[in-house]
Amino acid sequence: MEYSKIRLGGVPEHFNLPIHLAIENGEFKERGVDIDWTTFKGGTGQMTKALRENEIDACVLLTEGIISDIIKGNQSKIVSVYVNTPLTWGVHTGAKNPLDNYQHIYSKQYAISRFGSGSHLMAIVDANEKEKEIRKDQFVPIKNLEGALSSLQSLETDVFYWEKYTTKPYVDQGIVKRIGEYVTPWPCFVIAARENVLREKPEAMIRMLRTIHDSTDSFMQDENSIALVSERYEQKMKDVERWFYSTEWAIHGWVSDQMVKSIIYHLKKAGIVDQHAEIPEIIWKRT
Repeated sequence: MEYSKIRLGGVPEHFNLPIHLAIENGEFKERGVDIDWTTFKGGTGQMTKALRENEIDACVLLTEGIISDIIKGNQSKIVSVYVNTPLTWGVHTGAKNPLDNYQHIYSKQYAISRFGSGSHLMAIVDANEKEKEIRKDQFVPIKNLEGALSSLQSLETDVFYWEKYTTKPYVDQGIVKRIGEYVTPWPCFVIAARENVLREKPEAMIRMLRTIHDSTDSFMQDENSIALVSERYEQKMKDVERWFYSTEWAIHGWVSDQMVKSIIYHLKKAGIVDQHAEIPEIIWKRT
């Protein structure tokens, strides 16, 4: 069989385990797709850059991050929702930092993986909803989770937004404190692909998406997934169980226009996207 190669990327987090299982089990190759996976520790900001620079064909990344970057010129489209449920962001500070009140974070220094990343955008959206403002000079790029832990411990920064279950082991170890939570008001992860790949390999993209949706469906139906996540990602069973039963993956490629409009509204309201920005087509319309 001749395979169509697709360079796919995502963060090293438990949400992407269904894709890894499909790769390991040869499910993509059964549909004629060869997945070349790349792990991006730097998160969504690193992936939008990789899409722009043709280092990757498609990525699993934060919904608000890719929408913001498409509006700013990224020649990519959202091809499917990946996780339907919202993301719960933990709001963290260093264990030795005297900061202990979520309401007192807005004048502090924020660790972000990079500008345009989820850790950057969510801090602004959260502050905006509470009618607070964060200046640009309050943000300190730290590349990834490891950089954030180091920055928080050294008190170089005071606040860091990251998915709460990913950081839970570090909270349990006393490396950081979680002083608050913020839940995104939209589905948290989508799959996006470069426009040239969608033009050149539309059938391969559809086969890739069908394989992912089948794998996420099987993953959700199998309670053994809890133990597998716990083992692979070194998380406590009770934490994984809570996460598993509060997470719903997409099992089809439909993307809501209203959801996209809602996110654009919030991005404009927070000043992340210019009020008068021209909005390109965000969603891949299959022909």
